[in-house]
Amino acid sequence: MYIKKILITIVIIGLVVAAFFANFVYKTVLKPNTKFNNETAYIFIPSKATYEDVRNQLIPLLDDIGTFDDLAEQKKYTTNIKAGKFAIKKDMSNNDIINSIRSKNMPIKVSFNNQESLEKLAGRIAVQIEADSTALLEVMKDQKFLEDNNFNEATALGMYLPNSYELFWNTSAESFRNRMLKEYNRFWNDSRKNKAKAINMSQDEVIALASIVYEESKQASEQPRIAGVYINRLKSGIPLQADPTLKFAAYKLPKYKNTVIKRVLNVHMEIDSPYNTYMYAGLPPGLIAMPDISAIDAVLNHEKHKYIYFAADAKRLGFHKFARTLAQHNVNAREYHRYLTSQGINK
Repeated sequence: MYIKKILITIVIIGLVVAAFFANFVYKTVLKPNTKFNNETAYIFIPSKATYEDVRNQLIPLLDDIGTFDDLAEQKKYTTNIKAGKFAIKKDMSNNDIINSIRSKNMPIKVSFNNQESLEKLAGRIAVQIEADSTALLEVMKDQKFLEDNNFNEATALGMYLPNSYELFWNTSAESFRNRMLKEYNRFWNDSRKNKAKAINMSQDEVIALASIVYEESKQASEQPRIAGVYINRLKSGIPLQADPTLKFAAYKLPKYKNTVIKRVLNVHMEIDSPYNTYMYAGLPPGLIAMPDISAIDAVLNHEKHKYIYFAADAKRLGFHKFARTLAQHNVNAREYHRYLTSQGINK
């Protein structure tokens, strides 16, 4: 009888312990532990984050941070933090959350277009990935990298092709730059290289001309014709006389800082700069802005015609009128100048 009581007591204690353990496992491992209403919440864990950093992001998202701490300690997550962007879905358990933030770094879409300089590009990228603009600009301007890959300060921006790219949020500045170089080399396939060779232009020269074409017109349908005008001028030794290059040259001067030039005037044509294509024949030393891929391909596949001139079309804003003779061009240009004056645009 005594032995029977002992056995019953042992069984009861065992059941209590098992129940306690089962409850602990349920609360700590299996029980849903989120308190946000959206279907998914995201956390961004920096490269050198501590567990405390992660914990601070999780506190507003979890019902019970204490049970999460217990499991994180048991699973050794507290000493094995992974950087990146991670998703936490509604009603996830602690175990699911730890598995997610330990091994499921999510790729993100990084996009940029038509940045005017490396500085602006660095700023645009810095709001999308972990690397800050200072680190990005430093690697973008790294002289050894530029020299090793046949770029210089004037052409460096041309390596970055405007598009959307899939990257991880914790991509470093150097990794971002190297990925863009890979994309650039992929873009310049044999077909594009052969087309550049056929028009006697290097890749840098194609992109420099494409940047002018793009600044002249955002209409992809018109860009091949504009590119054809400039190709005709280059072949004939006629200065490009591209207004966007005058603006680029002007904006580099203190006098024009924080101003917007809406109308190119004779005074702008007097700026002594290698980017002044009224003063100096041929292409400028580098691109004046980041061109769309459409403009690059417009140069490589330019329209073959006999136009030497073009002027903005006052009746179809955003488009241009083309001319073979200076007389016809002057008629087109005067019409557009009258339109600018009628709108009060004098500088």
